[in-house]
Amino acid sequence: MTPADLLKAMFSAAVDAAAPDTCVAPHLPERPKGRTIVIGAGKASGAMAKAVEDHWQGPLEGLVVTRYGHKLPTTRIEVIEAGHPVPDSAGREAAARILKMVQGLGADDLVLCLISGGGSALLALPAAGVSLADKQAVNKALLKSGATIGEMNAVRKHLSAIKGGRLALAASPARVVTLMISDVPGDDPSVIASGPTVVDPTSNAEALAILGKYGIAAPPAVVTRLKSESDETPKPGDPRLAKVENIMIATPQASLEAAASVARKAGVTPVILGNAIEGESRDVALVHAGIARQCADYGQPAMPPCVLLSGGETTITLKGKGKGGRNTEFLLALAIALEGKPGINALAADTDGIDGSENNAGALISPDTLARAAAAGLDAKAMLADNDPYGFFVALGDLLVTGPTLTNVNDFRAVLIERD
Repeated sequence: MTPADLLKAMFSAAVDAAAPDTCVAPHLPERPKGRTIVIGAGKASGAMAKAVEDHWQGPLEGLVVTRYGHKLPTTRIEVIEAGHPVPDSAGREAAARILKMVQGLGADDLVLCLISGGGSALLALPAAGVSLADKQAVNKALLKSGATIGEMNAVRKHLSAIKGGRLALAASPARVVTLMISDVPGDDPSVIASGPTVVDPTSNAEALAILGKYGIAAPPAVVTRLKSESDETPKPGDPRLAKVENIMIATPQASLEAAASVARKAGVTPVILGNAIEGESRDVALVHAGIARQCADYGQPAMPPCVLLSGGETTITLKGKGKGGRNTEFLLALAIALEGKPGINALAADTDGIDGSENNAGALISPDTLARAAAAGLDAKAMLADNDPYGFFVALGDLLVTGPTLTNVNDFRAVLIERD
């Protein structure tokens, strides 16, 4: 097995560990006395809805919203596609229908909510006084700012009529069971898709402070909304959410462990650096490069052959004109830092199959990446400065293209150090 083949096998194992067709069924609740309403949002929600249909015994109905191109055929649960990462009118209309669908239910009814990464942009129902255009403007600015996913979602919750626990409030007094596939560092349920069924520990004032921290000039309606002390999201201990149960069914850690198992079977020692690594992609790359060199030169923290595995969500502060992609930016910075050091190969990809806005999940690097780039007339450092890792890897033919995986447990990074 070549280094590239092994890296791809580890990535596939990580994705498979979070596949809805295997992780949904074990967590389905008992059938209620009343109606079963299935709702949800996220890149995996279409696949999750199909898994529910395949395993549910009894009548059900509902609606979920997923990203364009992520729909699977269903018969009882309607699946709508909408915009991501910037919300659009399709997401707004779907969110309004979902909110209406859960209103007026009784204590014997069940709301089964299917939530995965991407749900925050897909459930785009603006709060009173805020327009969709306002939310789109703030969302675009946040994506370019370098803000963490937790910070972005704190703002999104307070500009929404459905996030931050508001969906669960609308469903009361029905029982609410939410199945979650985590795509956030730390697996905080209040951050995944901005927690539509989870109490919110953040405030309007904190959301406003986040915009100020990154110098984002928000539309006047947004500022007015966030300066208001009324109409806050439900906070921890709110009795109205007493019948809500949030269940984590897939996590970045479980996916890293699945990849580690593949490595062991291949005779490679896995070292899991962390499942919740954040920071600028190029800075995270420097740390990974340093650890990889230490393994290669001194056998610490592991003797080669070994592989460094990590997850989480890095960020990019866009300053250039390139197409970006946080995993490809990580890899380009990693290649530059490694300077062609022999025996080190790496893969980085988003487990949803889309790194940024292009058609690739990520890419791969090898010891000859920089040499091949130079021969092709590519200036690696200049392209990194221009936030153009996509252009770099597409020119080399080293992109990893999987298509939508229909799940999402965030970024996956594997740095393989071979024996001399």
